[in-house]
Amino acid sequence: MKKILKWIGISIALLVISFAVLLGSMRFHDGPLEILSGGPFKTGTLSAAPNDWSFLKDRATIEFQTMDPAQSRTVWLAAHDQRLFVVSGYMTTNYGAIWKQWPHYLEADDSVVLRIDGKLYEQRLQRIMSGPEVIPVLNEFSRKYGDGDAASADSVASGYTWMYEVVDR
Repeated sequence: MKKILKWIGISIALLVISFAVLLGSMRFHDGPLEILSGGPFKTGTLSAAPNDWSFLKDRATIEFQTMDPAQSRTVWLAAHDQRLFVVSGYMTTNYGAIWKQWPHYLEADDSVVLRIDGKLYEQRLQRIMSGPEVIPVLNEFSRKYGDGDAASADSVASGYTWMYEVVDR
């Protein structure tokens, strides 16, 4: 029995070490891999941002990179009224504090680079806490991602959900 427990312990330790190496190596990767954050973008063509983001209406995700730290991630999006929005939920929860670090990076520098279809767009993420666009944007998120417990204007105002509009630098 001691031998079995020893091998189980060794196996678990190897899995933990392997996972840590994977996460560490992602910091050098050209962009994110699905839910794993990646390093800064190394590929893509710098392009002028479109005036109309509606072409992303049915796109599931986009990639974006913060400047400090230079990390990239994949995020859900909503296109509304030709404008582009992203949100980060669970911001007041314990697991949100661990998982959702990128919104805090924006407090010091709201500059980002979006990578969409190989094009790089230098933009900013401007936080929105209230206004006429909140409900339509949240409704678009609910439509796209089927969230039965959709966020409300109160969740945005209270800080549980952080909403951002993509704007020019």
